[in-house]
Amino acid sequence: MTTSVTGQDTDHDDERRPDDAPLADGPDEPIEPIEPVGSSDDYTDDRLPTPKGASRRLLLSLLRPHRARVALAAVLLLAQQAAVQAVPLLVAYAIDSGVPALRDDDNGPLIAVAVAYLLCALGAGVLQSSFILVSARVNQSVLLDLRGRIYRHAQALSLDFHDRYTSGRLISRSTSDVQSLRELLNEGLQEMLLILVSVTYIGGLLFYLDVGLGAAALVSLVPLALVVRSYRRRSAEKFNERSTAIAAVIVKFTETVNGIRPVKAFRREKANDASFDRLNRHHERLNGDTIMEMCRFVLFTRLIGAVAVASIVLWGAQRVRAGDMELGALAAGALYIRRLYDPLDRFAMLLNSYQAAVASLHKISGLLGQRPDVPEPRDPAPLPERPTERPGREVVFDDVRFAYRTGGDVLPRFRLTLAAGETTALVGATGAGKSTLAKLLARFYDPTEGRVLLDDTDLRRLTTTELRRGVVMVTQEAFLFSGTIAENIALGKPDATREEIEAAARAIGAHDFIEELPDGYDTDVRKRGGRISAGQRQLVAFARVLLANPAVVILDEATSSLDIPGERAVQDAMVTVLRDRTALVIAHRLSTVEIADRVLVMERGRVVEDGTPADLVAGTGHFSELHRAWRESLV
Repeated sequence: MTTSVTGQDTDHDDERRPDDAPLADGPDEPIEPIEPVGSSDDYTDDRLPTPKGASRRLLLSLLRPHRARVALAAVLLLAQQAAVQAVPLLVAYAIDSGVPALRDDDNGPLIAVAVAYLLCALGAGVLQSSFILVSARVNQSVLLDLRGRIYRHAQALSLDFHDRYTSGRLISRSTSDVQSLRELLNEGLQEMLLILVSVTYIGGLLFYLDVGLGAAALVSLVPLALVVRSYRRRSAEKFNERSTAIAAVIVKFTETVNGIRPVKAFRREKANDASFDRLNRHHERLNGDTIMEMCRFVLFTRLIGAVAVASIVLWGAQRVRAGDMELGALAAGALYIRRLYDPLDRFAMLLNSYQAAVASLHKISGLLGQRPDVPEPRDPAPLPERPTERPGREVVFDDVRFAYRTGGDVLPRFRLTLAAGETTALVGATGAGKSTLAKLLARFYDPTEGRVLLDDTDLRRLTTTELRRGVVMVTQEAFLFSGTIAENIALGKPDATREEIEAAARAIGAHDFIEELPDGYDTDVRKRGGRISAGQRQLVAFARVLLANPAVVILDEATSSLDIPGERAVQDAMVTVLRDRTALVIAHRLSTVEIADRVLVMERGRVVEDGTPADLVAGTGHFSELHRAWRESLV
């Protein structure tokens, strides 16, 4: 088979290992240009581009399914506040009517006031309990929905996004940011609504009691509104910075834990401690700034409240003395004005929760607003049925070019056909483009230009389910999830029977070691499959592929990190997996190449040699030199 390659040179690393080394010195990861810190695509500031109004739309979409309960909660809150705010009116009635009636030996008005007071207290308690119950159910449903959205969306986003936006930041979105919303919804929002409704009620009742009292209270709110506006503006910035700082702490912690082996191997504990301490102290400093803003707010609001209450009461007393106002109206007005300013301290704390929740909601909105670079097709097409007499499926790279959005071609424009049922080995140094080519076939990325065809069907027209039914990739790590051996083997076919699972394990050669485990197929492999060896993890991964029965298999060299006995067992299993399938194998060891029908040698994103292993060994190219050095090392 021939391969035509055209395009410009790329900027990949041109280093090569010594001739007596394996074909490559590690996993072939894509190399991307590094942008300056703080660029729009770097995400080091923890913020993603967010359209205007996205946070509000997200909150409304979360609440929309619970409209009936939200409406019920609003009615309960209004009724509860009506019962609470009726008490000063009862005081006014008792002073102006009940006490004079008592002088005439008429106890009726005061008894009526006492009964009404008890009914209001009882009603307020029942209504508030009902409001808390209904709102709590809404809040829990909203948070459950939000966590689910973050989790599903994170899985749907493309590898390009995950390469840039670290797992620590994703964890921060679904933990600390959701926690901020939880605190606001469960406690803060209820208090804020109570304050807003009570202020509305109190304002109306003050005007009902006396227009002058209502107007005076309204004027006193003007400086308070200015203080609140200033606090919101200043604290919003602080809370955004604090949210970013705690995310950086989580990122550092996650990165250290995930990389604990190299941390210990290179004695990075002290350096990591110093770095973590800087991040932690930065968060502490920003947290202190938010507390100082709150202290200023409380100081000014208390001062404004004290001056306003004292001034209005003194003015009202003069009006009572002059006969322009009833004493009961003044007493009720004083109670209402005191109630107007009493919640100010709590309001400062609520504003803190509100600002933290707004910052968190903004970041979550930014995350949920990201669109996958590899979207589901709008007009999906099914894979054609495989002819029973033909193994595998044909793969065609049709005028494909690929570049990361940061710039620079990784794969210049080329055409390549992989025949159905053929095993093709990709050989080349790290950075040659092998993994990128494999990821295009697995549709982890879409080509910048051109198409990748599977039996003449563009991969972009296949749904994820249809694509994974036809193409499966086994990475070098052979990642296993926490759970049983049987569950990990059945990953590609969840409805498989135990007999099918065991048959796949037998065919691969994994059955014997599985049976020797404490619980056999029901043994929990624990985090990342840490309970079993690397070679055993590869065998389980191959059994998973065999059970899924795809037409196309992509292997990122499964033996590069194994010892000789483990390599032989995995090589035997590999032959079983690749039989009667189209296979693309990223080869780091020449022993893997020997089982291939065809070898492609890649350099700088180009295929520079193409042929059977025997033809390339007999030639004078790079592969022949590598093969000769490998043979000499075995002598």
